[in-house]
Amino acid sequence: MTSLALIEAAAERLKGHARRTPLLSSPFLDDVAGRRVFVKAECLQHTGSFKFRGGWAALSAMDPELRKRGVIAYSSGNHAQGVAAAAKAHGAPAVIVMPADAPQLKIDNTRALGAEVVLYDRAAGESREAAADPLITERGLTLIKPYDEPEVIAGQGTTGLEIAEQAAEQGITKADVLVCCGGGGLTAGIALALEDRAPSLRVRPAEPKGFDDVARSQASGKIESNPAPTGSICDAILTPAPGDITWPLLSRLCGPGLTVTDDEALRAMALAFQRLKIVLEPGGAVSLAAALFHRDELNGDVVIAVATGGNVDPATFAKALSRFA
Repeated sequence: MTSLALIEAAAERLKGHARRTPLLSSPFLDDVAGRRVFVKAECLQHTGSFKFRGGWAALSAMDPELRKRGVIAYSSGNHAQGVAAAAKAHGAPAVIVMPADAPQLKIDNTRALGAEVVLYDRAAGESREAAADPLITERGLTLIKPYDEPEVIAGQGTTGLEIAEQAAEQGITKADVLVCCGGGGLTAGIALALEDRAPSLRVRPAEPKGFDDVARSQASGKIESNPAPTGSICDAILTPAPGDITWPLLSRLCGPGLTVTDDEALRAMALAFQRLKIVLEPGGAVSLAAALFHRDELNGDVVIAVATGGNVDPATFAKALSRFA
């Protein structure tokens, strides 16, 4: 199981490889939200998202002989790029199973990082596991899961260690920490780190409308699944359900989840570009959207939003700017 010790060990292995991303702010965003807003800009991480942390943590923890045989991962794009980049740096072959409807930018970037990309049709009900399993058997590859994997969660949890340090530097003693949430690896990792380093910072999942499996799971007390695999522009965080490893951490450590619309995500993308000069993808802007447009669901004078990724197709980014900038 993931632990604080595992997160701290991952942080040591990530030194000199992952970026310590900034905690940004703007008085213009404060005005929209009605409180101070700080944005942890993981869109500035290597490969454009926090997923590099988990990819590096997992690859660097592997037995060298197993690593030489190669790794396989399934992802809509950000975990794909994180694993591909880490595998390339470690000299390991990488195969990435991706949905055919993933943003073309993410598919192209994954290939450019040296990975072999295998596409599957999730809209038609094809399973990513069914696409990956034969390759694992035939080639002896090691599967690096996108969120339900202790070393991956530990790598993502290093974001929480940084948030604790940066909040202290800013004099923040109490705040909701909103995290874009799919399967819950990042959310669980941050919550586990903050439980020890800054327990007055409360993690809350942020999800797209119609794909709020974590919020519904919190309400029912058991793992709930999303009714459909697609149907939101927030592709980065469209997952079937919380993970078996992440769910116990989410249920124990997180406050109530928040849900935002696609339009709110697009509007947050436009504001992030205008006011912070950063590029976010829809799934990476969900936390900021919750911070800006759901003020009545938040507590306190300060909110921290983890902007998880910036791998957006030009057409989608142009849509956000044309409609809301």
